[in-house]
Amino acid sequence: MRWRPVAPALVAIFSLPLLASSREQRAHGAALFASSGCQHCHMINGAGGHRGPNLSSIGRTAKKSAMRDQIVNGSQIMPAFGDVLEPQEIDDLIAYLHSCRAKKRD
Repeated sequence: MRWRPVAPALVAIFSLPLLASSREQRAHGAALFASSGCQHCHMINGAGGHRGPNLSSIGRTAKKSAMRDQIVNGSQIMPAFGDVLEPQEIDDLIAYLHSCRAKKRD
């Protein structure tokens, strides 16, 4: 019974590297969004293009698997990036997009 107060502290301590890694992954994904040209067609939080859908709230509406499929395979309008981006880059981009959770404005 003495371990109960310690368990949450241990979980928090061991989660810190995961949180830092996740933060770095999202930051790298945001940089990829800009450097890969995604912002030319897609807007996030008021910045970017209007050719593709606004992705400001994509993290609220799309599953990570759907994001991956769209990025890798593209669509009739969007080009495929599966041969352009490395698997880790795709993961980072998805982590960033999944963090885009702005509330939709009416």
